[in-house]
Amino acid sequence: MRLTPDQSGLIRRAEKVTFTFDGASVAGHAGESLAVALLRAGHLHLRDAPEDGAPRGAFCCMGLCQECVVRIGGQVVESCRSVVASGLAVTSLKEQQ
Repeated sequence: MRLTPDQSGLIRRAEKVTFTFDGASVAGHAGESLAVALLRAGHLHLRDAPEDGAPRGAFCCMGLCQECVVRIGGQVVESCRSVVASGLAVTSLKEQQ
């Protein structure tokens, strides 16, 4: 049962853009966070923990935990605070790829 009218049809998404993650093409929407685009595409393992090598990914999604860090242009950045753009090349911080 719905208590409020379904307004999902009113949602307008930004244009689709394509970027790469570990060499694979991923689609996202211009202006959305990189973490969201990667999660939607099924990429949950973004880096390995330094102590035990356990998989890490998006956790807080607001830039506090640094669990979602990836490499863009040689710099390590938080994917939840980075914006998707066409042609962006993103790599994980996994030990074994």
